[in-house]
Amino acid sequence: MADISGLPGFYRIAQADPDRRAVIDTDGAVTTYGELLVRVNRISHGLRARGLGRGDAIAGVLPNGIDAVTMLMATGQIGLYYVPVNWHLTQSEIDYIVRDSDARLVVTPDSGGAAALAEGQPETEPADRTAGAVMWYTSGTTGFPKGVRRPLTGAEPEAAVPLYTWFLGEVCDLRPGDEVHLVTSPMYHSSPCAHTAFALHLGHTLVIAPRFEPAVILELVERYRVTNAMMVPTMFHRMLLMPPEVRARYDVSSLRQVVHTGAACPVAVKKGIMDWWGPVLYEYYGSTESAIAFAVKPHEWLERPGTVGRPVPTFEARILDENGAELPPGEPGMIYVKSGLGGFEYHKDPGKTAASMRGEWYAPGDIGFLDKEGYLFLCDRRTDLIVSGGVNIYPAEVEAALLEHPAVADVAVIGVPDAEWGHVVVALVQAVPGPRPPAEELLEHLGPRIARFKHPRVIEFREELPRTPTGKLSRSKVREQYLSGGVTES
Repeated sequence: MADISGLPGFYRIAQADPDRRAVIDTDGAVTTYGELLVRVNRISHGLRARGLGRGDAIAGVLPNGIDAVTMLMATGQIGLYYVPVNWHLTQSEIDYIVRDSDARLVVTPDSGGAAALAEGQPETEPADRTAGAVMWYTSGTTGFPKGVRRPLTGAEPEAAVPLYTWFLGEVCDLRPGDEVHLVTSPMYHSSPCAHTAFALHLGHTLVIAPRFEPAVILELVERYRVTNAMMVPTMFHRMLLMPPEVRARYDVSSLRQVVHTGAACPVAVKKGIMDWWGPVLYEYYGSTESAIAFAVKPHEWLERPGTVGRPVPTFEARILDENGAELPPGEPGMIYVKSGLGGFEYHKDPGKTAASMRGEWYAPGDIGFLDKEGYLFLCDRRTDLIVSGGVNIYPAEVEAALLEHPAVADVAVIGVPDAEWGHVVVALVQAVPGPRPPAEELLEHLGPRIARFKHPRVIEFREELPRTPTGKLSRSKVREQYLSGGVTES
């Protein structure tokens, strides 16, 4: 392969080294950088032929695969906003996002996908190229989801690549070269989508997993000698549930950077994976709105288990109380971050944009504290905090302790209204296959791990717990099902 280390991103890499592998799709089909660039250019021309111009939006309701990758890179060179839409949503939910985003075109598999746009279009690079942006829609845990929109720069797509390259090198030790990136999650979510684009700008090969199953992921790592990936903590937990003799069948020695984000990772789970894979877990914390705000490398984390890191370059952080006063190290409060790289707005909702800010500072909605060295430790989401008898209880802490029990496959901890205590702690447990442990055994397991006042008053079993496609626990759905008297299994 050619030396692409000095080339500014995907489009120039594809011109210089067209035979480099770009994408290995879910069915194993290989697309080279040169072939992908031809697709991208044709679709860029096709979008312009349909009257789309700089600043317009286009929605893609596309499963992971070559079409989703192509749309991302095509819109990225002609100044369009690309809106990836979760294909698991109902039609009415999809229609809402399409309307709200002002999308002038919707691309779906039923509409012919990206191929319909490319038909009859030239392979040449489009004129007047400018960088586009992705407008992701937040999950909408309260109210309707909103598009997170960043201003377009008006510069050519290559202009920002040196900044990407520097930033990813600083945060994740990712660099241009002959690396292989594994896509494990749906690309309609911000982190998997962003890492897909990052990988191509670094000249890496994308391997797209057909679905998340531990054995499938491990087999792909071994077969393609995957060097980096992005995952979420629930994936690690599911892998650790595999019997040791099954884990030992797979060669994962090629892995160098496995970036994880999306939810707090229990310390025992993260240690378990690094005992297995080595010190390869890179963690960052942020949000669709703030992007990557904190990060921690493997050896830093092993020295301070539980941290999500220090502010990344260009970011500042503060912990404030309810009155906006700054809190000292070790004192939990609302996390606020400020970026030197520019802000965002919620599309067509200036009120929500203003409500999420305190001056230049943005609140992701989480509670945490900084230690004396500036490392952030998360407590929980503000909306998930349980106040029982006037004492704060963080569900994530109780869940992490329960997940250390070998019979617990998954767990959700919620606060349930109580006339005496305000709220009481309830744990909904999904057990591994086999005999279920009695609730008393789980409570005994918690004894040396967390204070008694944090113990669940109620433990019930569930066949399955609701999660988003990227693996985040949906506590709002758990709470809604429980309070509505959903079927319980004791």
